[in-house]
Formats: sequence, C-alpha cells, structure tokens
Amino acid sequence: MAHKKGQGSSRNGRDSNSKRLGIKATHGEFVTAGSILVRQRGTKWHPAKNVKRGKDDTLFSLIDGIVHYRKGKNTTV
Repeated sequence: MAHKKGQGSSRNGRDSNSKRLGIKATHGEFVTAGSILVRQRGTKWHPAKNVKRGKDDTLFSLIDGIVHYRKGKNTTV
C-alpha cells in the first residue's frame, strides 16, 4: 500500500465556524428585558443584580435599564 496520497491531495482546508462570542451590550447602553449582554464560554463575566446566566453561560438582563460593568475580583455585569 502507498504511504503517500499522490498528487493533488491535501490534508489542509478545514476550519470551524466562528461562535460570535463577546460583549453584545456596552457600558452605558440602554437594554430591554431579555437582551443578551455577553456571550461567553465559562464565566469570564459574572452576573450581578438584575442579570441572569443562561445554560451556555450567556448573560442576559431581567429588566429594562442601563448596562454597568464593574471590575473587581470577578468582573460583573
């Protein structure tokens, strides 16, 4: 059996689709209830008051209001 694939064949050319993670609502922005604030893997950002975390770690708002990011030991939204 041949150990080389022959001319014209390549092992490259595969890549996954981007997951569009990151901050979706910036500091000081007005959001409505249910708006997604952050899409993330793991808990890089933690939910604060009036914010909940979805099963895929997405942070979303519970009420209408203005987004405020706070940096401390754990970054909160």
